[in-house]
Amino acid sequence: MKKPANPQLRAAWEVHKFFTRAKVPYSIIGGIAVQHWGEPRFTRDVDVTVIIPAGQEDVVLKRLFSVFRPRINAALDFALKHRVCLVQTSDGYDIDVSLGLPGYEDHLLSRSVDYDIGGGRVIKICSAEDLIIHKAVAGRTQDLSDIEGVIVRQGKALDRRYVMAWLKEFARATETPEIVRRFKEPWKRLQKYQG
Repeated sequence: MKKPANPQLRAAWEVHKFFTRAKVPYSIIGGIAVQHWGEPRFTRDVDVTVIIPAGQEDVVLKRLFSVFRPRINAALDFALKHRVCLVQTSDGYDIDVSLGLPGYEDHLLSRSVDYDIGGGRVIKICSAEDLIIHKAVAGRTQDLSDIEGVIVRQGKALDRRYVMAWLKEFARATETPEIVRRFKEPWKRLQKYQG
């Protein structure tokens, strides 16, 4: 099977192959998901969420480092402490692997969808709703723009109740009420505009 020409999709395919073989559930949550659900834009990495069974983190991460190059020194210690693993593919493309915790991430993974990247290859990406939730929690300028792009493209197909329930949960947990507004305001504005 010929490799995808696009370096981002090549990286995503390497991620898919690794976690599928390791039997670790994963979902791509970054730029590839934005391109599918919202307004396409250029990104320089692949963001992935995984849930590794408790007690197996060490084994799975060591295996990950045997396939992907660590981007920092003491990468294993950093990953275990900060729950993010910073690696590169064989051709130098950056991958950020977030180690999810049971709870919200279980929902994210169970709602992930297949995304055909061509050539008979299918990877897992997060749902449009979970992409919005991630972006609203992060809250950077580009994230807010991405939320609007997803609302414009997906419109009323979005499960607004699911999004709002989790955003309220995160707003309470982090004492950051604006998390809810990051979705609610563009939703209202765009629904009014679209009639």
